[in-house]
Amino acid sequence: MKIQTIKCLHDNYSYIIIDENNLNACVVDPSEAKPIIDFVENNNINLKYILNTHHHFDHVGGNKDLKKIYNSTVIGFKGDKDRIPEIDILVDDLNIWKKENFEAKIYHIPGHTTGHIAFHFFREKIIFTGDTLFSLGCGRIFEGTYEQMFNSLKKIKSLPKDTKIYCGHEYTLQNSNFCLAYDSSNLQLKNKISKIKEKLGNGLPSVPTTLDDEIQCNIFLKAKDVKTFSKLRDLKDNF
Repeated sequence: MKIQTIKCLHDNYSYIIIDENNLNACVVDPSEAKPIIDFVENNNINLKYILNTHHHFDHVGGNKDLKKIYNSTVIGFKGDKDRIPEIDILVDDLNIWKKENFEAKIYHIPGHTTGHIAFHFFREKIIFTGDTLFSLGCGRIFEGTYEQMFNSLKKIKSLPKDTKIYCGHEYTLQNSNFCLAYDSSNLQLKNKISKIKEKLGNGLPSVPTTLDDEIQCNIFLKAKDVKTFSKLRDLKDNF
């Protein structure tokens, strides 16, 4: 499997997962259709599946046009069947979604929204976390609760440490400022920030990151309980 990162809108990332044997592909969270169409057409990709982590427009904005052009199948959380445009297949927590050579375990990870899910391609040790876990950050709590978000992050944190994390936005550098402000003696964090600046300076995305890196450097994953996490989330909201 090959992962192609596609920049969308202002700071969104969509991801195209390509089976190199037959050029069939999934797209994760197509914010808008045009950048996806450009890549698909230029590379003769068969865009068969659209995977949505949650219903926000900057993650589903391309669904309608992509489905119309490519007849792609849309997969999303069953609780968001009325909020995800063009949804075809409804999945639930701990389901295995499997089509052709694509196979992912679904994790319901509410907090940012009540119906947020992650797609864990466990054979490849890759997870698409949408707006729940960012590199050096986590999503704002819009529809859920602090406790839900804390437990959602715990689910992700329990995966193998070499899991690669693909998140929904390029927020890493601004997130790093908050982590550094409250974890200023963390040498691994400082090294990570240097690498992030180098990548961004070369026009490359800061993601994927690894779960091990995030456990060591992401202050939200260091929170031991809901109370500590809540305090950090409030501080970040006003940082």
